[in-house]
Amino acid sequence: MRARYRAGLGLLILTISAGCDGPQSVFSAGGADALQINRLFTVMLVGAVLLWLSLNGLFLYVTRRRPGRMSRKLAEAVIIGGGIVLPLVVLTSLLSWGLSIMPDQRAPGDGLRVRITGEEFWWRVDYYPPGSEEPVVSANELRLPAGRRTEIELLAGRVIHSFWVPGLGGKTDMIPGRTTRMSLEPVTPGIYRGQCAEFCGASHALMAMNAVVLEEAEFARWLEAEAGPARAPEGEGQAIFFREGCGACHAIRGTPAAGVVGPDLTHIGSRTTLAAGILPMERGALVSWIAHAEAFKPGVRMPAYGHLSKAELEALAAWLEALE
Repeated sequence: MRARYRAGLGLLILTISAGCDGPQSVFSAGGADALQINRLFTVMLVGAVLLWLSLNGLFLYVTRRRPGRMSRKLAEAVIIGGGIVLPLVVLTSLLSWGLSIMPDQRAPGDGLRVRITGEEFWWRVDYYPPGSEEPVVSANELRLPAGRRTEIELLAGRVIHSFWVPGLGGKTDMIPGRTTRMSLEPVTPGIYRGQCAEFCGASHALMAMNAVVLEEAEFARWLEAEAGPARAPEGEGQAIFFREGCGACHAIRGTPAAGVVGPDLTHIGSRTTLAAGILPMERGALVSWIAHAEAFKPGVRMPAYGHLSKAELEALAAWLEALE
């Protein structure tokens, strides 16, 4: 029995530990804001444990160590000290310190501004370099420079969403008709997974996003390339794209495609994921998504193109994959 107990306890600890790691874990912090939130959690946990131990220690003292009558003076000291003074001091200290770090979470950005709009069920991402009024348009992936604080404006299309990249910072709601703001300061380059944290419809759980943190110089090169037109050879895939009317919903800079209903596809081939984080950016995934998008993301507004032949789907997917 004892061996089973130990094995079960070990399995529980292993399961909990495994859940505390990974690209979408609050404990895998790669940003100054996430590190501050982790610090807040640790301090609050220590304070809660201290308060719990103190109050239960007093309870054990008066029920086990001193179960008999005690003087009025001692009883009042136990009640006032343990029931009022101790909780007041601990909770006031925790509240004061917690409020003191809030301004850091709302500090203004260093120049770059990013506007993210929550759609059903994907992300519209517009980058505004310092001094620029025209955005660099992208979708379904956020890229940020390490060591710089970036101002992020959050909007929503038809329903409420919530933007959250646990490894970089806290969550903020996205409300239709209103602009909410936050700022993030990544410190460690890498890929961090984000997620819509507010139920927004049938595919809420399938509305994810990779946040890619780059060194500052590398980010500057990426943003310059992202602002340029698509670089893909003309061919059968491009002909199929326009023949099927895809340009009515999607935009591809440098081509007649100028749709705004769906995600911008100008450099879709350079993104790390497909369909707002639920599929890998691979040829096979592109083929499956184009043919039957609804099967992967219920409620998606993109129609199915299952009527295309396998060769046509392959050609279209190859052309999109080349848009880097």
